[in-house]
Amino acid sequence: MEAVAKLRNVPMSPRKMRLVVDNIRGKNVVDALGILKYTNKEAAIWLEKLLLSAVNNWEQKADMEGGADEYGLYIKTVFVDPGGIIYRFLPAPQGRAYRVRKRRNHVTLVVANGVPIDGE
Repeated sequence: MEAVAKLRNVPMSPRKMRLVVDNIRGKNVVDALGILKYTNKEAAIWLEKLLLSAVNNWEQKADMEGGADEYGLYIKTVFVDPGGIIYRFLPAPQGRAYRVRKRRNHVTLVVANGVPIDGE
């Protein structure tokens, strides 16, 4: 059984988010939470909340309370897509302006169980 969690319009460049996402792809949920907790990047905070949300979604979908540890949950897929870009302008010399692109991204995370559930 799978559960999906999506995080949309994160005010961060997709490239920065992918650096952290690549560290947790395919890992066990407990291991991934440990990696995210001790990663010194802003993206790790966003991804930790998203992973906890995906686990909670799985528990609700499987109709189990606190049973996520017994079923060997792992991160099946996780990917980062670019979102919208907000354009700002900075003053530059001689009456010109520099364009600043504030990038955003969308993250999709899917968790699945390694140990089958009785109904599967």
